[in-house]
Amino acid sequence: MLQRMLSRFTDAAQLWCVVLLVAGCASSSLVFSCATPFAAFAVLAAAALPLRSALGAIAAVWLVNQATGFGLLGYPRTLDAAAWGIALGGAAGVATVIAAATFRRFAAVGRFAIYPLALIASFAGYELALLAVTPALGGAEAFTTEIVGRIAFLNAVWLAGLVVAYEAGRLLDGAVRRHAVR
Repeated sequence: MLQRMLSRFTDAAQLWCVVLLVAGCASSSLVFSCATPFAAFAVLAAAALPLRSALGAIAAVWLVNQATGFGLLGYPRTLDAAAWGIALGGAAGVATVIAAATFRRFAAVGRFAIYPLALIASFAGYELALLAVTPALGGAEAFTTEIVGRIAFLNAVWLAGLVVAYEAGRLLDGAVRRHAVR
């Protein structure tokens, strides 16, 4: 099954993107627990992968986050916590679709110029999706300017790091391929 999933990626850069996202999520979930930068992950996935693959990668990232939270960090095993987990996954999916649409809409501008626009758009969509479920799930106190600003900053820092790591991997892959041809 893993081999079939990995064969869907058309090149090493796409596989590197998924590895980077999953590893990034595992580390961010351990460090920041409830402030995983899903919008940043969504932007990189949307920049590097076709939409269907990007959504699959984000689903894998979400699963890693939930497994880390419930398995290692002791998230409460309650209906409320599970509902919030599902809401996070849905919001991450919304952020991915918005980021992909942003990259498509502004493709002529160039990927590096689009990253900040895609982050702003996907972060707004992510937060609005979560805000939409607060009447049913509670937690409106998490939407203060201070908390949302801190999470936005965290997403921006993570996106910068992810882009640097992703682009370095792409450059390395290109160099290896050029060297192999000689």
